Amino acid sequence: MKAVNLAEKLAQISTHWDPHVVADYNENDIMVVKFQGEFPFHLHEDTDDFFMVLKGEMIMDLEGASHVVKTGEVFIVPKGVTHRPRAAQECEVLLIEPKGVPNTGDPATAAAKPRL
Repeated sequence: MKAVNLAEKLAQISTHWDPHVVADYNENDIMVVKFQGEFPFHLHEDTDDFFMVLKGEMIMDLEGASHVVKTGEVFIVPKGVTHRPRAAQECEVLLIEPKGVPNTGDPATAAAKPRL
C-alpha cells in the first residue's frame, strides 16, 4: 500500500490517447492519460466509461449532443452509447475501466495499457 501521485505519473507521459495504469481497484485499472485532438467515435457494449478531468477541459461528443467537462468534473458514458472524447488543448484525465476492456471498444484497434 502506498500513495500514488497522479501529477508525477502524468509528468512521465509525453503522448496523447495513451492510457497508463497507475493502480488496481477491485478488478479495475485506474489510469491516467493526456488528451489532445479527437479520439475516434466508439462504444463499449458491456461497461460504462468513467472520465475525470484532472487538468484542462475536454468535450465529450455523444450522438446528437456534446458536453464540456472541466477540471474536477466526472463524466460517465453509459454502456452501449457511442461517444468520442476530444480536447482542443492538452488535458489530463483519470480513467477507470474493468481490466481487459479495450479503450476503443474493439480489441483489434485498442492501445496497450502500460503500467507506470
